[in-house]
Amino acid sequence: MTTEVDYYEILGCERTADDATIKSAYRKLAMKYHPDRTGGCSESEAKFKAASQAYEVLKDPQKRAAYDRYGHAAFQQGGMGGGGGGAQDFGAFSDIFESVFGEFMGGGRGSAGGRPNRRGADLRYDMEISLEEAFDGKSTDITIEVSAPCDSCEGSGAKPGTSAKTCRTCSGHGKVRAQQGFFVVERACPSCHGAGQIIEEACTDCRGEGRVDKPKTLTINVPPGVDEGTRIRLSGEGEAGARGAPSGDLYIFLHVKRHEIFKREGTTLYAHAPISFTTAALGGEIEIPGLDGEVHTIKIAPGTQSGREQRQRGAGMPVLQGRGRGDLVVRIDVETPTKLSPRQRELLEEFRTIETGEECPQSQGFFSKIKAALG
Repeated sequence: MTTEVDYYEILGCERTADDATIKSAYRKLAMKYHPDRTGGCSESEAKFKAASQAYEVLKDPQKRAAYDRYGHAAFQQGGMGGGGGGAQDFGAFSDIFESVFGEFMGGGRGSAGGRPNRRGADLRYDMEISLEEAFDGKSTDITIEVSAPCDSCEGSGAKPGTSAKTCRTCSGHGKVRAQQGFFVVERACPSCHGAGQIIEEACTDCRGEGRVDKPKTLTINVPPGVDEGTRIRLSGEGEAGARGAPSGDLYIFLHVKRHEIFKREGTTLYAHAPISFTTAALGGEIEIPGLDGEVHTIKIAPGTQSGREQRQRGAGMPVLQGRGRGDLVVRIDVETPTKLSPRQRELLEEFRTIETGEECPQSQGFFSKIKAALG
């Protein structure tokens, strides 16, 4: 009976490790046990293959979720929660085998010439912007540390002046086939590890990887109207592929900082405006400075109560990649004065003596109901 080693244990990571930790752990093991560095040591080669297999599963969110739930059985016949491995499960097993094992054992859909897709990994960058910047849009430069093609070997991985040679074991296909009972199993070539080529003399700068980590400065154009979580994709600006393979993509995730005055919901802006009780009673106007730099005049009707909302059409956020703008909604809060001069108090006392109750019908109605309820 073969004992299967836990993928997290192979990489030396906790099961709660994030993507960056898993990637870092794999890189250290790959650099340590890569066949080009260990002189063909069989034990090191086995460790390199085990680490690569573990990383190929754990770097993919769907495969990792399946592995966390079912373990190695997720990628075996009857796995992924299926039962029994009967005829009804065979098609599903075939799909799982092709989509999961195909990547790191030489199958890889969409690969050219039958070789596995060694495209570089996609990268994520989180950018924080202000609400004003989300309104106007902005152009800014960012600098990230990313794997890029090695200048010395031009991404080939071979020592300058030399070149990679076609693998004799797989004749450059990157995979070999073996008969197992009624099935023909296809797996990555053990000699070239699916590359289809053998590098006899590795580039000393990139150690045969064809890529090195270096800073890269990119210009990011943020369009007007972006919202929290908006994603900007920069094609080909991710991690470089191994040995000249295509680069991955860079995804910019935008996060909008909380604003002191405005709260945003879609293209609508909300704001609270405290007004004096005299303005609420007599009516008037207030001015609200907008994100567009204009001053918006809000008319207050006589008798306005706290909680009333005044809508200013077209004074909200721009429509992302469209025309027009949303609205500005101002919620009115009537403020009760806390400091009164003797004269102001005198006038209010005089006003109280001539109140009839009809000035505030809601409070009059409320207390009338209480009196009626109490008999």
